[in-house]
Amino acid sequence: KNFIHLLKPGIFKENGMEYQNLGRTGIKVSRVCLGTAFRGQQEENICIDVIDQAIDLGCNFIDTALYGEGRSETFVGKALAGKRDDIVICTKVMGSIGNSPNHTGLSRLNLMRAVEDSLRRLQTDHIDLYLLHAFDVQTPLEETLCALNDMVRQGKVRYIGCSNFRAWKIMEALWISDVRNLEAFICIQNQYNLINRHELEPDLMPLCSELGLGIMTYSPLAIGLLSGLFRRGQKPPANTPWSKGELQGLSPGKYNFEDAMTEQVDRIVQTLISIGKKHNKTPAQVAIAWILDHENVTPILGADLPEHVDEVFGALDYKLDSDERAVLDKVSNPEEIRKYA
Repeated sequence: KNFIHLLKPGIFKENGMEYQNLGRTGIKVSRVCLGTAFRGQQEENICIDVIDQAIDLGCNFIDTALYGEGRSETFVGKALAGKRDDIVICTKVMGSIGNSPNHTGLSRLNLMRAVEDSLRRLQTDHIDLYLLHAFDVQTPLEETLCALNDMVRQGKVRYIGCSNFRAWKIMEALWISDVRNLEAFICIQNQYNLINRHELEPDLMPLCSELGLGIMTYSPLAIGLLSGLFRRGQKPPANTPWSKGELQGLSPGKYNFEDAMTEQVDRIVQTLISIGKKHNKTPAQVAIAWILDHENVTPILGADLPEHVDEVFGALDYKLDSDERAVLDKVSNPEEIRKYA
């Protein structure tokens, strides 16, 4: 099929879904990526239904990793039976299943084992985008990049990238790839949302813009804090990550609900609610629309039920106006968040 509706340079629309090139490559991916960690869903059939629903809505970009000891990749592999060629699969590596010291890290030994395991679970002969899930201080970066280069040459991987790397380490990796004539990163993946702007905006966004790297972002709702279901001074809803005590993944030192839901974060939530009411949109949809208002950024949207897919993908038919964007930018200013933290 051809992309029949050009919205603006680099962005196309077909059958209700917007697509854009991933970084400097020719790959066209949906403006949103489906995350398949399924931390709140254990039923295989439901997980497959979630993936099917996203694909039916035009999503052709699916993110996975060694979540649930490989459960996520296994579900993705089963869901994509007969559809593999239509989907861009992104998976990540830092460890492999096993208990020895060599089952963790980004050594050639572990990478070669991990990619074979992922291919088997995904029921495919190649991975479209293979990301280093984190930086490994114990393995020379050159060793890792040479192993990734071999995977591309062998046809097991098409493109490579990194997740949670500091800007200077990305530059070091690109330099090594340049001088050694190795495959280079084409994409990064980092956390980005209205609460956590400081990780991506100061250095990584300008770096990616200058060098043509794609940007994938996870936790667009800050583990649900931006969904509108959580308010300062109230107990978090039962059976949510925040109701189960401490957790990791938001920002250093912000592991419990009382500390995470600061006065400033609550102001952000209230702003999302107010804007959403004007457009019949949920706070989550407004928070995702704010991310989509950034060029060349692809948010990863997790869902544990098919109806969750409908809600988060509902952000695609809503565009922030300039005033709404300015209000959200102001209330989520990183300096203000630090002040109230």
